[in-house]
Amino acid sequence: MSNSEPGAVKRCWSALRKPSAKYSLLALLLVGFFSGIIFWGGFNTAMEKTNTLEFCTSCHEMRDTVYQEYKETIHYSNRTGVRAICSDCHVPKDWSHKMMRKAKAAFEVWGKLTGSIDTKEKFEAKRMELATHEWERMKSRESIECRNCHNFDAMSPELQKQTPYKKHMKAKAEGKSCIDCHKGIAHHLPKEYEEPDDE
Repeated sequence: MSNSEPGAVKRCWSALRKPSAKYSLLALLLVGFFSGIIFWGGFNTAMEKTNTLEFCTSCHEMRDTVYQEYKETIHYSNRTGVRAICSDCHVPKDWSHKMMRKAKAAFEVWGKLTGSIDTKEKFEAKRMELATHEWERMKSRESIECRNCHNFDAMSPELQKQTPYKKHMKAKAEGKSCIDCHKGIAHHLPKEYEEPDDE
């Protein structure tokens, strides 16, 4: 058996490298093209499924903690009926950054598998670490996920109250991003968090 095995591997490799006598190059290209479309469609569908609110809250670690906090905010329920879901804030829209974020999220599943945040107490013990990672990520991208909906240039001095409008214009002039001032906008702040003096 072991003597014939190297011969079988060689024959298989040779067959794979040999030009096809049965199918035309056009047929092979068409099959490859349509296979690529089907693969890409399936991959994209799976990626979009992981961006839904239902998927994000399917584990009790999220459903029993941050989801309950989020439901009390204006991002969940408001006068206009526009809802920002988890992926709107936590998943970049552009493809390259989205894939990097998804890859990182795959490693975060380790927390679920190992049970490091499987109770409210464990989650609270890690809240500062988890929040800090997310704040740093948002800061590094100048809060672009926030700015997909909120834009300094679109803020109206007539429609926005003067105190927040002035603060927003000051933040714009100083080059600040949303997360510099709005840490706790959708989830409770960690107990260890201390508000900076200049905010």
